[in-house]
Amino acid sequence: MAVVETERQGQVFVVRMNRPERLNALNTEMRTELAKAWTAFRHDKDLEVAIFTGTGRGFCAGEDMKESLEKGKAGGERPKMEDPFMTGALEKPVIAAINGFAMGGGFMLVERTDLRVAVKEAVFEVSEAKRWLLGGYNHGHIANMPYPVALEMALGFRFTAQRFHELGFVNRLVSAEELMPTAMSMAEHLLTLPPASRVNTVHMMRQMRPEPSADMKDLATALHEHGAKSDLMESRAAFAEKRKPNFKGWNDPEDRYRLPQAKKRG
Repeated sequence: MAVVETERQGQVFVVRMNRPERLNALNTEMRTELAKAWTAFRHDKDLEVAIFTGTGRGFCAGEDMKESLEKGKAGGERPKMEDPFMTGALEKPVIAAINGFAMGGGFMLVERTDLRVAVKEAVFEVSEAKRWLLGGYNHGHIANMPYPVALEMALGFRFTAQRFHELGFVNRLVSAEELMPTAMSMAEHLLTLPPASRVNTVHMMRQMRPEPSADMKDLATALHEHGAKSDLMESRAAFAEKRKPNFKGWNDPEDRYRLPQAKKRG
């Protein structure tokens, strides 16, 4: 059974993650097969629009915690080949058909798409605060969310599809039966546009999305060093073993609030 299935429907390319027993968690094999699929889509002159979805109850549960524990490496291994979807080199529009849980890395896959259709039962979570030494500080900012909502996202609270639809993060909210037909209808609309108009407009909209400043990215890098590194693997072990984590916290309790500071401007 292929962990990533692809299907051509005219000029539309369907990419389907297929590890339903693991809620389509991202292991090394799946990351590699996704990179291959997106590379093929990018270079195929007969394909214009992609629909990205999953099988089973999950769109994607994010990092495969069991593989990370086996390899002793937080975040898992990245494919050796470039993935144009993840690097931003993919010029063609991608529609997410979110069939269930979109957690952690799965949420980030959704975030990289251009249009989004979700089933009413879908659940979203930015899981970085639970797995790393810094929460997903940038995701709500990129999505133009108000500060309290962005902070709620960054601290790992879960969001229903209904709430994300109301916040404007999801374009369409549908039943499971309507998911793929709705995504296909959106793809067909895109195909009615002049190719240059479709690609150029998507490119411009992507460029206009807010990004954290260089100073904030430097600060985030510094903050990733602030805390007990052992907690990274402990969070994964606790998840895999279905128990409460036993975090060590800061190495020096007296130093817990001496955070790196952003550079002063001017």
